[in-house]
Amino acid sequence: MNNSMIFEKVLLESIDEGLGWLGENTKQAVYLHLKNNYSLSKEDIPYRIENFTAAIENTFQKGALLLEIKIMKVLFAKIGYRYINIENPENLQFASYVYALKNSGSYCRS
Repeated sequence: MNNSMIFEKVLLESIDEGLGWLGENTKQAVYLHLKNNYSLSKEDIPYRIENFTAAIENTFQKGALLLEIKIMKVLFAKIGYRYINIENPENLQFASYVYALKNSGSYCRS
């Protein structure tokens, strides 16, 4: 499995856990909503992160920020960071954080 595939797997696990914060039934409803309204399957999310971000922000409005922060905290924990401090969370650009992390290669640490 190449580094990119590893990152996508970890990202998808993080998104799944972050959405799980809403409860299992709600998580499944969100995946169904993404599929039906945005043609975005669960498996496509790591490859279409901008679409996922836009769909979540459109769906949850201001509440999307809390969900994005939760997903980022899970993602950072999975790659080995013990603490994540998001300064000015109202300015969080979820897709930018994801791409910066992916491009850093720090998720490849053992």
